[in-house]
Amino acid sequence: MLVHPQFSPIAFEIGPLAVRWYGLMYLVAFLLAWTLGRWRIRHGKTALTARDLDDLLFYSVLGVVLGGRLGYVLFYKPAYYLAHPLEILAVWHGGMSFHGGLLGVLLVMALFARRRGFRFLQVGDFVATLVPLGLAAGRLGNFINGELWGRATTVPWGMVFPQAGDGVARHPSQLYEVGLEGLALFALVWLFASKPRPVGQVSGVFLMGYGFFRFMVEYTREPDSFLGILAGGLSMGQWLSLPMVLAGLALFVWARRPAPAA
Repeated sequence: MLVHPQFSPIAFEIGPLAVRWYGLMYLVAFLLAWTLGRWRIRHGKTALTARDLDDLLFYSVLGVVLGGRLGYVLFYKPAYYLAHPLEILAVWHGGMSFHGGLLGVLLVMALFARRRGFRFLQVGDFVATLVPLGLAAGRLGNFINGELWGRATTVPWGMVFPQAGDGVARHPSQLYEVGLEGLALFALVWLFASKPRPVGQVSGVFLMGYGFFRFMVEYTREPDSFLGILAGGLSMGQWLSLPMVLAGLALFVWARRPAPAA
C-alpha cells in the first residue's frame, strides 16, 4: 500500500506571488499544444498558419476556463450555484468540467473557422491532435493536489489519500487518466493523423477515444459525493462520455461518405 506524497499545492513563489501546480499544469498544457501545433504547421500537416495557431490558442484559453467552469456549474451542481450565484466566480475553490471545457473550445473553434474561412472540422482535426498531452498535464495536476482520487481497492499499488480522511487505499485514478486520456489518446490520434484522412475523421477518433477511455477510468474513480452513482449504475462522467463516443462514431462514418458527383 502506498501513501500520497502530499505535495505542496504551491510550485514556487516570487515575492507575494504564489504559483500553484494546477495553474502551472494549464500553462504546460498550452505550451505543449503550441509546440505540437507549430510542428504540424512546419511539416505541412494543416492549412493553418503560425498566426492562426497563436490566435486560436489565445481564445481557446478563454473557452477552456469559461466553458470548464460553467460546465461544472450546470452539469454537477446546478441547484447549489442557483442558490449561491456569486460563487460561480470563485474558481479558486476548484470545480472544472472537461466536457464543459470541450464545449467552450468547440464554440471558439466555430467562431474562429468562420472568421478565417476554414471548415469547422478542418480546425477540429488540427486541434484534436494537440489536446491529449494537455489533458495528461491537467490530470497530473489533480494527482499533485491529491484530489479526484479513486475508489477503494486492494490492488498492490492502492494509495491512501490523506485528503480523503478515511485511511482507505484507493486507485490512483488520476494517473490512470494521465496514461489513458493523455498518453494513449495522444498516440492514437497522432498516429492516425500522420496520414491524410477525410476531413472530420481525426476529430471522430479523438471523441471516440476520449469518451471510451474516460468511461472506463470512471469505474475506478470515486464518484462526486454530492452526486454518487446515477441511473444505470453509471457516474456523471460516464453519462457525459457516452454521447462523445456516439458523436465520434457518427462523425467518423460520415467523413467516409463518397464525395458528391460533380
